[in-house]
Amino acid sequence: MDSLTQIVLGAACGEAVLGKKIGNKALLFGAIGGTIPDLDVLVGGLLYGNEIDAMLFHRGFMHSILFSVLAAFLLGIGVHKLYDFGKRKNTTTKNNWISLFFWSLFTHPILDAFTPYGTQLFTPFSNYRVALNNIAVADPAYTLPFLICIIVVMFFKRSSSKRSLWLKLGIGISSAYLLFTLGNKLYVDSIFRKSLKDAEIGAVRFSTQPAILNNILWYAIAETKSAYYVADYSLLDTKNRFLNFTKIQKQRDLTPSEYDDVKRLSWFSNQYYSIYKLNDNEYQYNDLRYPLLDLKNPNTSVFSLSLYKENNRLNMKPFEPKFDDMDNVFKSLWIRVKGI
Repeated sequence: MDSLTQIVLGAACGEAVLGKKIGNKALLFGAIGGTIPDLDVLVGGLLYGNEIDAMLFHRGFMHSILFSVLAAFLLGIGVHKLYDFGKRKNTTTKNNWISLFFWSLFTHPILDAFTPYGTQLFTPFSNYRVALNNIAVADPAYTLPFLICIIVVMFFKRSSSKRSLWLKLGIGISSAYLLFTLGNKLYVDSIFRKSLKDAEIGAVRFSTQPAILNNILWYAIAETKSAYYVADYSLLDTKNRFLNFTKIQKQRDLTPSEYDDVKRLSWFSNQYYSIYKLNDNEYQYNDLRYPLLDLKNPNTSVFSLSLYKENNRLNMKPFEPKFDDMDNVFKSLWIRVKGI
């Protein structure tokens, strides 16, 4: 999920563990813990000179269960030593701090696992990417009510029962919404199966996910032996079917046998991808798990990478979303969400 959502969730974990003992400072430390896994974006940039390596490092080890455990112990012991002196002596324990950091760290990748991007929970033992695809990486309906409740918590004394009430309300509303999105996912999957059958598309597999910022409009991709088929569907459409199928050829101007980087990128995209040659040294990599800006143009993927050859392997230019006119993008999204 986006950084704000992870900060809110981390703050809630901090409040749940230490709010009664240290008040609003628990929110702060929880928010810090909830932010730490996403620092792998910075760490990857420092560790690797190749942009592909740095990108694939994100949501890897620092989003794993093992990292949550190890970091919780190190941070918990360290922060307790810094905090436990003077007037604060013996007001908290090592276990309190270890618990605070574990839950704020652990819930971060767990929430990320519900998004299409997914996360490698079992690194370094497995590179399996857990992605349930039921909620967008940014969804105000999940974040805003939760954020409001956490802000309200801050205005009550740590001993107030209302503080606990608002915390439970925030966690309850966000959790209920997450369950709602899981129900939507199951429903949309069933609709897509029926749509493929109606369109006589013999898919060997498919994937569905919500569009950004909502859980009403959904995007889907199906794979056949020779091509992909993409379409979208709003829960507010008059017909409960994906109707606007677009065929995308399996364009592979670079192959995994030529470059191991292509193999790694295809793993990242769960094999839903295309590669177009731009010139002798540059290629466009389209991650087809994500929607097309123009369903009639297979080369307008929201998540596309500019690749180039460098030192017997591939590198990429820093990722830049293809949103030249943000107002028009959001306007088009809103129009499509309202259904056809």
